Amino acid sequence: MVKIKKISILVIEDNRLLREGITATLKKQPDMHVAASIGNGENILIMMGELKPDIILLDLGLRNQSSLQVVKLVKKDFRETKIIVMDLVPLQEDVFEFIRAGVSGFILKDANIAEFYKTIRSVYKGEEVLPPHLTGSLFSQIVENAILTTKPSVIAESVLMTKRERQVIELISDGKSNKEIAQALHVSTYTVKSHVHNILEKLALNTRLQIANYAHLSGSYETGTDNASKAAE
Repeated sequence: MVKIKKISILVIEDNRLLREGITATLKKQPDMHVAASIGNGENILIMMGELKPDIILLDLGLRNQSSLQVVKLVKKDFRETKIIVMDLVPLQEDVFEFIRAGVSGFILKDANIAEFYKTIRSVYKGEEVLPPHLTGSLFSQIVENAILTTKPSVIAESVLMTKRERQVIELISDGKSNKEIAQALHVSTYTVKSHVHNILEKLALNTRLQIANYAHLSGSYETGTDNASKAAE
């Protein structure tokens, strides 16, 4: 009789009740094995060396430690280990950052048991699993590209911006207010607000700060705003 290779799982969840519940649930599966269940990732590298799990189930919002830092530490020395992040509804920017750090999948904490098991098995087989509420969205397409590159400029290649929108992004990255942008571009404040709204939608972002951060990371928004007033709307 051939012995089934079990998926070795390390659970990192600081909520004790949830941690114990996840562990008990996983132990019921014949193809899964919980190597350990812990409340934080402080000694993660030592534990990784001892256990060598196939998958880490990681709480996105650890109270006493950065979950993103845990991901980076693990992927630096244990690239073969796959990481699945658990959260209620992860923000789009969190999804992007965690995937760029090396995360392979996401599980919503209100997912049903079937989805929970399916995500673990899919990631174990090498698939990338996005949160359901992002699947099929523009953002999911951007993330798929981001998996293959370390440059934020991939977003610029995935989303078509008008010349005016690129100018607005540049001015936002310089810390300009809507009023200051309107003065620089010789347009109304209402028009600037409209451009900002369109930019947020195209980049699947939520705030001006995120636009500025994206522009600085991308390094591709130097459009020459000295001549901005000559550009068409």
